[in-house]
Amino acid sequence: MNDLFLHDSLDTSPIVSSDRVLYTPTSFAKSALLYLQEIGSLQAEQPHTSSRTHLSSYLFFCVKSGFGELDYQGKKHKLTAGDCVFIDCQQPYSHSTDTKLWSLSWIHFSGVTMKNIYQKYQERGGRPVFHPENVAAFTELHKSLFTLASSDDYIRDMRINSGLNELLVLLMNESWHPADRSDAILKKQNLEPIRDYLDTHYTEKVSLDALADQFFISKFYLTRVFKEQFGVSINTYVLNLRITKAKQMLRFTDKKLEDIGYQCGLGAPHYFSRIFKQVEGITPSEFREKW
Repeated sequence: MNDLFLHDSLDTSPIVSSDRVLYTPTSFAKSALLYLQEIGSLQAEQPHTSSRTHLSSYLFFCVKSGFGELDYQGKKHKLTAGDCVFIDCQQPYSHSTDTKLWSLSWIHFSGVTMKNIYQKYQERGGRPVFHPENVAAFTELHKSLFTLASSDDYIRDMRINSGLNELLVLLMNESWHPADRSDAILKKQNLEPIRDYLDTHYTEKVSLDALADQFFISKFYLTRVFKEQFGVSINTYVLNLRITKAKQMLRFTDKKLEDIGYQCGLGAPHYFSRIFKQVEGITPSEFREKW
């Protein structure tokens, strides 16, 4: 591909040399998939700053060499080779290269689910800037997506969606490091025994007060840290266990619905049916019939 150059209004010398693909997804991709907007690599030719705001995109980039800085949500982050960035471009941001000029590989992408996905990334402790142990996994995926975006593959939107999902898996994996959080108490507190207890006793009545007393922990602290460590609230965790048990019994036993409700911890038939439908979208009877 031909190099693209960014120029300021008074100087015809290149600010960066780049190899990029500006991608236009199909309307189907925009309505149903993760889709690519732009992908490429650049080498800075002179110091410069790029700024954006209210851009309907999510940006991932990796610093391949050199140094620079990201200004995002009122905080400045120094960047060096091997650092990666993942940000929501609706928020104002700028990035600039140091005098030791950097090279980057980047991906601009979006999708109908991205707002919720990025929120989950942040809830899990994901940071705008991180330094992965295996940066090669990100750079190899970038190469694959770049080649795909440049191709004439007739189902490339589907393949791009798959590649972007793989990118999100890598990003979510990087976000999940509760032991690295600055909260000193969180570092010391191990909630695995509480989760193990719930895995065994979820069919019984689960009381937050009783859990706190049994494991000698503040119920307010337990509520907060359980979600930080496991990604869901205690109530949601227990409910998912109960619904999963109910589905197993509906599919693989001949037990009556009223018995299943009590045995999986969801109680009387009318309550069992209502909660099951809220989660699965169909009643227990419909689930049994369809599956």
